[in-house]
This record gives sequence, C-alpha cells and structure tokens, in this order.
Amino acid sequence: MKFNPASNIQDLQYFGEFGGVNPSISDSSTYTFLSAKTMFDTFEGNADGCYLYSRHTSPSNLYLGEALAAMEGTETANVSASGMGAITPVLLQLCKSGDHIVSSRTIYGGTYAFLKNFTPRFHIETSFVDITKLDVVEAAITPKTKVLYCEAVSNPLLEVADIAGLARIAKKYNLQLVVDNTFSPLSISPAKLGADVVIHSLTKFINGSSDTVGGVVCGTQAFIDQLRNVNDGASMLLGSTMDSLRAASVLKNLRTLHIRMKQHSHNAAYLAQKFQEDGLKTVYPGLTSHPSHELFKSMMNEEYGFGGMLTIDVGSSEKANQLMELMQQRNLGYLAVSLGFYKTLFSAPGTSTSSEIPAEEQAAMGLTDGLIRFSIGLDNDIHRTYTIMRECMHELHILQPTLV
Repeated sequence: MKFNPASNIQDLQYFGEFGGVNPSISDSSTYTFLSAKTMFDTFEGNADGCYLYSRHTSPSNLYLGEALAAMEGTETANVSASGMGAITPVLLQLCKSGDHIVSSRTIYGGTYAFLKNFTPRFHIETSFVDITKLDVVEAAITPKTKVLYCEAVSNPLLEVADIAGLARIAKKYNLQLVVDNTFSPLSISPAKLGADVVIHSLTKFINGSSDTVGGVVCGTQAFIDQLRNVNDGASMLLGSTMDSLRAASVLKNLRTLHIRMKQHSHNAAYLAQKFQEDGLKTVYPGLTSHPSHELFKSMMNEEYGFGGMLTIDVGSSEKANQLMELMQQRNLGYLAVSLGFYKTLFSAPGTSTSSEIPAEEQAAMGLTDGLIRFSIGLDNDIHRTYTIMRECMHELHILQPTLV
C-alpha cells in the first residue's frame, strides 16, 4: 500500500485515562515507582512503559512523538521545546570533537549560526555547500565527516534537496543524513527517501496557530534512545523538553494538518503563477520555472502539493519594506517571521531569519536585499487576496500599469 502520512496519523487510536477521545494530559514532572528496583531499571533504560522524570519524557510527549513518527514513517520520535532544541542535540549526539559536517549553505539562520559560530567551540567544523549539486557535496566529504545536513526545501531560497541522491552518498561514506522537513510536511517524506533522521520545527505548519514553540526528531528507536540516555544523551542533558500541555495542544492541531497543507499549497500555487505572469521574479517549487520542479515532483506525496512557501524579489530593501508595510495595512497578512499561520506572513529574510549569515555569503547564495519570503495563509478567496496584493504593488510602482 502506498505510504500516506496523513492516513498514518489518522489510524492511530488513543483512549484517555477515563475513556476520553483525547488522551489525558500528564500533568506531572515526576513519577512514582512501586519498587526501588523498577526505579533503578528505569534509570538504566531497562523498564519499558515506566516514566521517570518529564525531562526524560512523559506520556503526553510520547503520544505526540508516536503520531509524528507515523507521519514521517520512522520507528519513533522525540519532541522538544523548540526546533533548535531538536536540531542541536541531534548534531551534538552524532558528532564529537574533531568531527566534520557537510551542510547545505541555504539553511535557517539559527542553524547556520549554530554550525558556523557555536560548534567550532567543540572543534566540530562544517563545510557549507550548494546542496543541489551532488558532486560538490561528495567532494566536500573528508575522513572526519560524520553528517550530511540539509533542509528538504531550504529556508529562505526554496532550494530542493535530492534526498535520495544524498542518501546514496551518505550510505557510500557511512554518514548520517539529517533532513529538516519544516517547510514541506506531508508533501515530502524524507525517511522514505533514505534520510536517517528527520527534524521539524513544530512551531510552524504542524502546529499551525503560531501559539506554540516546539520541535521533533524522528528516527530509529536506537537513535532516539541515545538522545534520551540519562548518562550521555544530548536531549536529556541539554534539557530541551516540551511541556506536556503544549504536546497535547500540538497533537490536536496535527490532526488537521492534511487539510491545512492542501489549502496552503493551493493558495501558494495560485499566487506564484499570478506573480510570475505579472513579471515578478518568483520562486516556488510548483512552478515549472523552478530549477528543481521535476525533482520535487519525483519525491512528493502529490495530494499535498508543493507547500505554502514562496518568494518574490522586488528589487531593493526599500521596496520590500514598503510593500510589506502596505500589505499589513491592507490586512493581507502580518509583517512577521515564522510560517504556517492561518494568515499570510511575510518578511525580508536577509534582515530577519537569515540575518546571522554574513552579507557576502548571502550575496554568494543569491539572497538579495529585495527578497520577500511569504508563508501563504488559508485564505478562502485567494483571487481576492491576489487582487489586493497587485493593487499594493501597482501603488508602489513595483508592477507597471501595463501589467495590472
């Protein structure tokens, strides 16, 4: 049977402590034991079904992790207090002093800063490469390389990683392929394409209401057990624990992700096509003009579309700022970072979510001053939205009158 991530979530059945259709929330930070031996065994990791302390895990966190593992097709998952609280323990668990990482050059600014500025303190070095060129990726590998890291769809330039191709390289050199799938939940299933570890910022599309910060690591049971180990597990010892109340909230929102992603994708595809027809420099994986359009099609779970993220380039930071401010005034969305909200969110990544990347490196990767990143919302009448957006662009002379 064909892998369907939304059906896998739907097929999970939970009963609450008192028979409720939602599992009960575990409102405890610590758990009791009927015997001292069981407590000892739990510390040693040899007591399945027993809970020790909520920094280790909790029933609510396990329920959410089980659902996210089902979505990604992995054995299990570990949820965390933020997306960065998922990324950083994974890389520190997989690498030790003297090791090397090959990473995409176009990644979230926080991840870039962690790899560029923080991990060198532990003598872990990173080579940043064009992830779309497999020969360049392979050439960057050294005997000390332990991890290939990328985003399935990159932030903010929307480059698409050839996950199956990267997986072949990782296997050839005995590396771990870690894929951040935050921009393309449901649309792409990296583990099914050969990724070893799949990460999400739950803050974004998966939760979908911009009221919670969270993250998840999806992988094998053995690797998740390593992360949780009380002696040397990076997730356990760094303490990036998700609160049980938040886990329960995300689990409820996860059930509508398939409906939301279809609408996000539909709206983004409509706007991208219209913007391109208007002569704007538009990047969206669903456009045939995108250099990796066919690659995305070959990887995607088709019914969920090409995602809700697109970019346009309006030529200068001044024009970008004017347009974003005017769109917010016209109630088209919010001038804000993040993504996955029911309203459209827009920002200039060069001065916001990618500001950690030096200007010269932004220029080298094609991140221009006039670039605007859109997280397209769930608007019911997307043509109405487009019409008002076009009026804003005309007013600011971004679009010429003949194109309106």
